[in-house]
Amino acid sequence: MSNSSSIRHFLLLALADTRQLQLLHFCLLLGISLAALLGNGLIISAVACGQHLHTPMFFFLLNLALSALGSICTTVPKAMHSSLWDTPTISYTGCAAQVFLVFFFLGSEYFLLTIMCYDRYVSICKPLHYGTLLGSRACAHMAAAAWASAFLNALMHTANTFSLPLCHGNALGQFFCEIPQIIRLSCSKSYLREVWLLAVTACLVFGCFVFIVFSYVQIFRAVLRIPSEQGRHKAFSTCLPHLVVVSLFVSTVIFAHLKPPSISSPSLDLSVSVLYSVVAPALNPLIYSLRNQELKDAIRKMMTLSFQKQ
Repeated sequence: MSNSSSIRHFLLLALADTRQLQLLHFCLLLGISLAALLGNGLIISAVACGQHLHTPMFFFLLNLALSALGSICTTVPKAMHSSLWDTPTISYTGCAAQVFLVFFFLGSEYFLLTIMCYDRYVSICKPLHYGTLLGSRACAHMAAAAWASAFLNALMHTANTFSLPLCHGNALGQFFCEIPQIIRLSCSKSYLREVWLLAVTACLVFGCFVFIVFSYVQIFRAVLRIPSEQGRHKAFSTCLPHLVVVSLFVSTVIFAHLKPPSISSPSLDLSVSVLYSVVAPALNPLIYSLRNQELKDAIRKMMTLSFQKQ
């Protein structure tokens, strides 16, 4: 038996048992992370440099790309290091930092997706009030509120989780530090306080989800009333990428934490956690770029100019 004061490191779940599979996972994670860095980096550069992309939709997309980059850089480098050097350990302070950053970036991503849904709702359902409701100052305030809410939420959960006494070893059943895994190591009733905090956060997440669903019901009703087929196609093309990203993110997170114990297994838990913490952020730029002609043109122009300068 040990307590939190004597724990100096945590043992993370290895991605594979054999050396060949460890190297394979390293290569896969390297490819995903490079693709995510390239895709999100291109979005950030294109939106920052393209004056015609300085609109609310692309401003929030830039923030989403920053959040996705942060999420990737929080979990993937450590997983790659563990796979390459076969050292699935992380220090106590490193684990606390990772818990905070994972909560912070995933929370900010979800809040930003909610705000982007509001942007689409105003654009389609209240186009005459778009400039008033989504002016530059309002957009900055909403983005700041999303980042600040995620920061305070992550800080509260991290401080509370790492104040718990731990006496059930130091092995975590996950490839990165995650609050539910740490709570399982707790040996006192005080872990119920964190469970209640997680329940409050779940209610907040559910409230955002209800808002997203309600908004899209109104959006689709408005789109179906557009007389021209071209107008309907344009409206759908701006909404579907966001809806796909939200669905992928929400479904994987819900399945990861609310799936029945009867179908739970280490390999399944690992696969689902990789989906929502690594794959979903990596896919965001691809999903948006494929359906947005303005963004594709801006990226193509930026790359052409960079090659000409060389």
